[in-house]
Amino acid sequence: MLLFSQAALNASLNGLSGILLVGGYAAIRARKIDVHKRFMVSAFIVSCAFLISYLIYHYRVGHVAFQGQGWIRPVYFVLLTSHTILAIVIVPLILITLRRAWLQKFDKHKIIAKWTLPLWFYVCVTGVIVYLMVYQIYVPAKVTRVRIQMILPASDSLKDLPPEQR
Repeated sequence: MLLFSQAALNASLNGLSGILLVGGYAAIRARKIDVHKRFMVSAFIVSCAFLISYLIYHYRVGHVAFQGQGWIRPVYFVLLTSHTILAIVIVPLILITLRRAWLQKFDKHKIIAKWTLPLWFYVCVTGVIVYLMVYQIYVPAKVTRVRIQMILPASDSLKDLPPEQR
């Protein structure tokens, strides 16, 4: 049996957005404007896909509580709080930055992009860190997962496994 984790998909989309942002930054520093444009539009599209997937996931699953205890708990909540606030702030910044580029107001685009890029990158990276802390390091007691059944030939090794591990 193969398990699909939408939370892992969301983290992957966040990570991919961050990688695309780095590529866009490197391209503009090298004055490769067309390459920069493709990277940044791709980062925007991937971030939109992330946001849609994230909203669907949390609509279906609801709240997943952080299980960490001790000193890591306040560290997690400071990280989560900064991530959440900046994730809200970054949406209009991204839209304004892209609009200024689209309208070829590059002087104004450059001014706001100096703020948008690092904040957007921070949100991408901290999104992946939050995922790792909630779903991988401090595993929640119960997470809803969609099961995808694979048809496999019967084998003795599978028959010996308990049903939940098959």
